[in-house]
Amino acid sequence: MEATEPSTTTEDRRQRKARQTRNALATAAVDLILERGLAATTVEAIAERADVTRRTFSRLFAGKEDAALDFVRGDGDRINALLRERPAAEPPLLAYRRAVRDWLADRDDPAWHLRPRMRRLLALLDSEPALFAAYERIRVDAQEDSVRILTDRLGPDEVRDELRDGIPDVRAAVVVDAAAGVLTAALRIWARGGSGHDSAAEDLAALVERAYDALTREAASAVSYDTPEK
Repeated sequence: MEATEPSTTTEDRRQRKARQTRNALATAAVDLILERGLAATTVEAIAERADVTRRTFSRLFAGKEDAALDFVRGDGDRINALLRERPAAEPPLLAYRRAVRDWLADRDDPAWHLRPRMRRLLALLDSEPALFAAYERIRVDAQEDSVRILTDRLGPDEVRDELRDGIPDVRAAVVVDAAAGVLTAALRIWARGGSGHDSAAEDLAALVERAYDALTREAASAVSYDTPEK
């Protein structure tokens, strides 16, 4: 008797259930960390709040910090998906900037910062080393994917050392580090918005645009000022 493959409907249902479980755990992690503090929050408490087993948690997340920042990881994936869709002729820095802009403008699937209490969670990065370390791992993973995307976009005439010895093209790596660094800086300023920083109190999308404008102005100034050293 031949085995039958699961129907598309069955697979969709399983994927939807898995996403719901993952989101429930991520939400529980955020809620408990903000209610009790990171040190007082246990994986067992997160699993209980989400009404799943400890084993289910361990299958999905490496730890409570990764669970709490899962929305950040998801949005990193979304930015990279938008980056893949940018026109091939668009310069890499502009493509990354516009991918971020489209992510922030999406109201059908709002970016994580629009969800309740996300600003408070991001603000904890300054005082919780374990949470900051998890954030950095997520950021590095997303940026490595961005470098691969931009390297694939560059034409053969633009790539002089393309993937030589496994090292990504320097142009793509520099663009991603700069562009993602601007976004990270804007997010950190925004997260501190409740502590007297007027610029952080504004809409995040506008703040990100100001940050990218600052980067391009500084780069243009450096080029125009650059002279050979004597």
